[in-house]
Amino acid sequence: MQAFDVNAVDYVLKPFDKARISKAIQRARREIEAQTSPAERLEQLMNQLGGAKPSSSPPVKLLVKSQQRLLLVDGEDLVFASIQDGLISVTARDTEGTSNYRTLEEMNAALDSESFWRPHRSYLVNIHHIKEVVPWFKSSYMLKMNDKKATEIPVSRAQIRRLRELFKL
Repeated sequence: MQAFDVNAVDYVLKPFDKARISKAIQRARREIEAQTSPAERLEQLMNQLGGAKPSSSPPVKLLVKSQQRLLLVDGEDLVFASIQDGLISVTARDTEGTSNYRTLEEMNAALDSESFWRPHRSYLVNIHHIKEVVPWFKSSYMLKMNDKKATEIPVSRAQIRRLRELFKL
């Protein structure tokens, strides 16, 4: 931790080999020769981070078990997932089945956070596959999905504010 306080270029742990020391020395020489200010280095790092867009990474594939078959489904084709009795059911554009994820949190972490939302503790939906927002009892809402069954998914009271932000209600 102290190394970061003094802007260390590298950190070498014992036992070390000559190649590792050589690499650390080369990195230090590059830093000295570059003579960039900390502000310039920070700007370079920010540009590097900005260049690494999630869309440039390959699309996430989900393993779905359907009728004794294991299918790979693109994450963007996922319409919604629900959990009941510890089993995650997945509904995609062309298939339905169960997932090998243990929780909806795990599945949500693996998927694109811009496209997926938890409107209720038992559901994870792809916001691009919501067909209709239906007003329900006591200022609540149901989401009608664009799957074959036009499934209706409840929006919990805690998520109504997020729903309004998403769709400018």
